[in-house]
This record gives sequence, C-alpha cells and structure tokens, in this order.
Amino acid sequence: MFGLRLQEIIIIALVVLLLFGGKKIPELMKGLGRGVKSFKDGLNETSAPESAKAEDSEKAEEKTEA
Repeated sequence: MFGLRLQEIIIIALVVLLLFGGKKIPELMKGLGRGVKSFKDGLNETSAPESAKAEDSEKAEEKTEA
C-alpha cells in the first residue's frame, strides 16, 4: 500500500485527527462517500444511453424485418 508501514499510517491518522477533530472526520468521510457514489452513478449514466441506443436499433431492425 504505497510503501507505508503501520507506524506511518498511525502517525498520519493522528495528524488528521488533530487537524480536523473527532467530530469533523465522520462528516468528511460522509462527503467522500457521496462523491464516490455520485461518480459511480455518473459512470453508469454514460453507459446507460449506449445500451438504450443498442436496444432501439434492435427494435428498428425487427420492424424492418417484419
């Protein structure tokens, strides 16, 4: 994990705790989680229209065959 040892991770966590405080960290993590969820939803939306276009073209082909 990026060459970080346990001691370094603990020191980083303590520094973050001192900078932001115990009450602010859950809010920051919640915001980070929302950002990741929004990013994933955005990726799914970009692939959804492509699949809808494929379905529409398949329906059009079926109509022309009939």
